[in-house]
Amino acid sequence: MTAPAHPADPAGPATRPWYVSAGLALAAVALLLGLAWGAARLRSPYPFYGTAYPAGTQAAPFQGVAVQGGAARPFAFTPGAGGQATALFFGFTHCASICPLSLSYLNKARALLPAELQAKLQIVLVSVDPARDTPARLNDYVSYFGSGTGVRVPEPALTQVARAYGVAYQKAEVQGAAYQINHTTATYLIDARGHLRVLWDYTQLPQVERVKADLQYVLETP
Repeated sequence: MTAPAHPADPAGPATRPWYVSAGLALAAVALLLGLAWGAARLRSPYPFYGTAYPAGTQAAPFQGVAVQGGAARPFAFTPGAGGQATALFFGFTHCASICPLSLSYLNKARALLPAELQAKLQIVLVSVDPARDTPARLNDYVSYFGSGTGVRVPEPALTQVARAYGVAYQKAEVQGAAYQINHTTATYLIDARGHLRVLWDYTQLPQVERVKADLQYVLETP
C-alpha cells in the first residue's frame, strides 16, 4: 500500500514577503559597510578624509634640481628630514586646471592650520614635464600659489620616482596647441617620520576643511 500523493499547491511555491527580502538586503548592505569600515579602521584608527596607507609605508627619496636661495641647486628629498611633513604632488606648469587648483587648495588647507603646524609642512611639486619645466619656471609657478618647492627630475630618474609613488604620466599631443601631459592627480601626505599616511585625489582637495583636518592629525601624531 502506498501513501497517496499530495495534490499540487495551486498557488505555486511559497514566496517570501517583500519586507523580508528588503530586510535581508539592508542587512547585507550594512554588513558590507561594516566590513569596509572595519578594514579602514585596521589601516588607521583615525577616520581620514583621504585614503589611508597601511602603517609604516615608507615614502621614497629622490633627487632633482630646485631653486633654493635664489639659484637652481641640487635638491635631495629625504622623507621626514628635519621633522617636516610633506604634501607631494606630481604635475607640470603648462597644466590648465588640475595642477593650479591642486596647489591652490593645498596652500589654502595649510593656511587653516595653527601657525606652529604650518611651519612643519612643506608642499613639493615634482614636474612630469622636465623638457619644458626649468627649475626657475617651477619656482615661479609654485610661488604664485603660496610657498613650496618645484623640483625638476630629469629622465630616466623621473620614471623611477613616479613608479615609486604609483604615479603614471604620458605625453598627449593636442592638435593646434602645445602638448599636454596626462598624469595621476593624487597628492601624497608624508609624515615627519618619512611614512606615507594619506592620499587625496584632486577631486577631494576642494574640501579644504577636511584636508586640513587630515593634515593636522598627521602633523600632531607623526
